[in-house]
Amino acid sequence: MATTTTTMAAAVHLPLPQLEPVAVEGCDVCRALGKQRAEARTAGNMSRVSDCNVEIRAHSDHHGGRP
Repeated sequence: MATTTTTMAAAVHLPLPQLEPVAVEGCDVCRALGKQRAEARTAGNMSRVSDCNVEIRAHSDHHGGRP
């Protein structure tokens, strides 16, 4: 009978999650995305909350990269 030797895989190191982006005051797009995010959070739809965060971050380019 053959003996099989097993070893553990290397540990997985994950980064800390990003802080939630902040909508820029006075921007209609930011305000709309912030409202959608708040509604999704109230409904418990955290996938949509995450999607809104991605959209707000992408939109921050219009504000000179400022979230």
